[in-house]
Amino acid sequence: MKISIFGLGYVGAVSLACLARDGHSVIGVDIDGAKLDLIRAGTTPVVEEGMVELMAKVAASGRLAVTTDVREALLGSELSLVCVGTPSAANGSQDQGAVLRLAQDIGRALRDKAAPHVVVFRSTLVPGTVEETLRPIIEAESGKRDGEDFHLCFQPEFLREGSSIRDYDKPPFTVVGANHDYPVERLRELFGHLPCKFLRTSVRAAEMMKYCCNNFHALKITFANETARLCDALGVDPFEVMELVCQDTQLNISPAYLKPGFAFGGSCLPKDLRATAYLAKTHDIELPMLSGILASNRQHIERAIAKILDAGHRKVGMLGLSFKTGTDDLRESPLVVLAEQLIGKGMQLSIYDPDVQLSRLLGANRRFIETQLPHIGELLKPELADVIAGADVLVIGVSNPLIFDALATHARPEQFVLDLVNLPNAGMLAARVEGLCW
Repeated sequence: MKISIFGLGYVGAVSLACLARDGHSVIGVDIDGAKLDLIRAGTTPVVEEGMVELMAKVAASGRLAVTTDVREALLGSELSLVCVGTPSAANGSQDQGAVLRLAQDIGRALRDKAAPHVVVFRSTLVPGTVEETLRPIIEAESGKRDGEDFHLCFQPEFLREGSSIRDYDKPPFTVVGANHDYPVERLRELFGHLPCKFLRTSVRAAEMMKYCCNNFHALKITFANETARLCDALGVDPFEVMELVCQDTQLNISPAYLKPGFAFGGSCLPKDLRATAYLAKTHDIELPMLSGILASNRQHIERAIAKILDAGHRKVGMLGLSFKTGTDDLRESPLVVLAEQLIGKGMQLSIYDPDVQLSRLLGANRRFIETQLPHIGELLKPELADVIAGADVLVIGVSNPLIFDALATHARPEQFVLDLVNLPNAGMLAARVEGLCW
C-alpha cells in the first residue's frame, strides 16, 4: 500500500519504519527539516529501542521518502496516517493547532485528487473532534464529502515509549472508529495480520476509549502508589500485597465492575474505604484518590436525584431498594439513600423490590428496616404492577427479568423512566426512558 504519515514524533516515526519494513511504500511528512534529514540519512529522529537498526534498514530499502509538502505526500499515497501532536494548552485544554492546520492542508490537497483517499487520525483527539471540527474543515477546503469522495476515521494508537516497536507488532487490539465500510477494510488490509482482535466502533467511541485507556493506566499506577504509601507506614511489603491482588482474575484483573451503572453500596466497600482513609490519616499519609472515591460515589446519587426532580412529577415508583440485584441487604444501599432524599423532598414514593418484602424478611434485615428505615418499610408494596400503575416517574434500580417484562407490559407513554441498570428492553417500553449517564 502507498501510505503517507503526517507527524514524525514517536508514533509517526515508529509507524513509518514498521510499515516500510513490512513492504509498504511510505512518505513521511513533518515541518521539522532536521527530522527529515535524519531519516534520509537512515538515522532515527527518536530515541527508541531497535529504531537505529530498523531505520537504517528501511532507509536503504527504497520504500521510504520524506517531505515537508503535504500535497505531494497526499497525492502520492492512498491512505494517510495523521500522527501530529496534540499537547496540553496552559489551561489544560487540548492544543489542536497543528491538526487543524493540517486538516486545511489535507482538504486543499484532496481538491485535486480523483481517487478516494482514506485519512486516519491517530493523534489523541477530544471526542467529537473528527466529526464536528476536522470533517467540516476538510469538506470546506476540498469541496468534497466525507464518505463519498474521501473517508475519515480514527484509530487510537497504543505505543509506549521505550517499547514502541514491540507494541506495534503486538498491540492489545486494533480499534477503528469509522462511519463507512471502505476505510475499515483498507485498515484491515494494513493491520489485520497483527496477532490481536480487530474491532470496529463509532468514531466518537474510538476517540473516547483512548482517553479512557490512558486514564485507567494513570488510575492503576496511582492506586498501586497510594497502596504502597499506606503499606510503608504499616510495615507491610507493598509488592507482596499487589502481587496477591493481581492473582484474582475474577474480580480484580478482569472486566468485573467495569460497566456503567448506579452508585456502589453494601456492607463492605463504603466502610472499608472509610477505614482506609482513617488509617491513613492516623499515620499522616495522604491518599487523595482513595479518599475521593466516596465523594465521587455520592455525586452519582445526586445526579439521579436531580434527574428525578427535573422530571417535574411527585408520584415516584422505585423498582429496587437493596444495594445490588439478588440480595435483600439494605446496608448502605444507594437506593435507600435515594429513597430517603426523595421522601425528604416531599415526593409520594412507592417501592417494590422482589428481594425485599417485609413479609419474607427475617432476622437482621427485618430489624434493620423496622428500626432504621420504618418510614421506608411502610412504602414497600407487594405488587409490582401497582407500583408501576401509581407512578408518574419510575426509577429502575435492579436488573430483574420480571421487572423488565412488567415495564414492557404496563409502562405508559406519559411516564418517565430513569434507568439505573441499562435496561435490555428500553426500546420496547411505551414510556420515555432516560439512562443515568447514557
